[in-house]
Amino acid sequence: MDPMADGPDLHTIVVGREAMGCRFEVVFNAGEVADATEAGCDALDLVDEIEARISIYRDSSELAAINAAAGRWVEVTADTLALLRLALEIGNQTGGAFDIAAGPLVQAWGFVRRQGRTPAADEFAAALAVSGAGQVELDNDGCRARVCVAGAGLNPGGIGKGWAVDRAVEQLSAAGVPSCLLHGGQSSVRAIGTQGPAQPGRTGWKVGLRHPLRPGRRLATFTLCDRALGTSGSGTQFFVERGRRLGHILDPRSGRPAEGVISATVLAPTAAAADALATAAYVLGEAGLPQIVARDPAVGVMLVVPAAGRGLRVVLANVHEGDVSLDLEPGLELTRFPVPPVA
Repeated sequence: MDPMADGPDLHTIVVGREAMGCRFEVVFNAGEVADATEAGCDALDLVDEIEARISIYRDSSELAAINAAAGRWVEVTADTLALLRLALEIGNQTGGAFDIAAGPLVQAWGFVRRQGRTPAADEFAAALAVSGAGQVELDNDGCRARVCVAGAGLNPGGIGKGWAVDRAVEQLSAAGVPSCLLHGGQSSVRAIGTQGPAQPGRTGWKVGLRHPLRPGRRLATFTLCDRALGTSGSGTQFFVERGRRLGHILDPRSGRPAEGVISATVLAPTAAAADALATAAYVLGEAGLPQIVARDPAVGVMLVVPAAGRGLRVVLANVHEGDVSLDLEPGLELTRFPVPPVA
C-alpha cells in the first residue's frame, strides 16, 4: 500500500523511522499542523515504546518474559494486556484462524527468522501440541498474563504493527491533529480527517494497493475515512518445496501454511482489528467471509484469489462503491460476496 498524492494541491509532510522490522511513517497535510515534525517524532517514539514491550525478539520485552515463564504469571502494562485481550477475542470470533499463541508453529516452520522450511514430523507435532489460544490465560484484575505449558509462546506478528499504529494515531488526535495517515510497513494503515485542503466532495485519504503478483502495478485505490486498512499476503515471504510455494502465513488450526488466497485486505475501524482480521481472511478464504464481516457492518474484505485458467478474481464483501476503485485489467474477474444479516 502507499499513500497517494494526486493533484497539485495535495502536499504532505512525512516523518518516518524504522521500527518493528519495517518503515513506519506519519503523513501530515503540509501547513496544517504547526509542529508536525515534532508531533510525528512523538508518535514514532510511542511506536518504539510499544515495540520494546511486545517484541519477541527482545529478551527484555513483556511478551518475551511471558514466553520464558511458562506456567507463571507475569505482570504487564495495561496496554499490553488490552492487546492480548483483543487478540484472543478476534481469535475466538474467527474460530482460531487468527491466533496470537501460534508462536511455536511459526518457530518450527522457520518464519521467525525468515528462513522457511518444513519441520520434521516430531518437531511439527511438538509445536502443534503447545500452540493455540487455550495455552494463554489473562488476569484482568491483576494485570497479568501467562502461557500454561513450557514451549508455548505468544507471537504478535499479525496484530502488533496495527496496535502500534492505533496508539500513535490516537495520541496525535488527542494532541489536536485534525488529519493524518500513519502506516507500518505499508501493510497496516490508519487515517483520520481529510487529505489536502477542504473541498466539496473530498473525503478521507487515498491509499493505493499494489498488485500482489505484479510489482510496480496498482490493483486498487481505497479511500480511508477515519478508518484503517490491513493487508496479508505471502508475496515476499515464502519458500518452495517440491514445486509447491509455501507462504509464511500459517493456518493455526492445522499448523500448516494457508493456501488458496493470494492476498486479503480488510477495512475496519482500527488498524489492529484490520491486521488480525486480514490474517484470518487469508486463512479462511471465501468460505469464511461471513465470520469476518457479518458481525460488524464497519468491516469490509477484499480477497484476491486465483481464477479459472490463469487469471485472478477479486472478491469484495461489504466493501461499498465509495470505499474502493479497482484498476481492472484483462483476466481480472470481480465477485461481490453476499453478506448475510447478523443473526
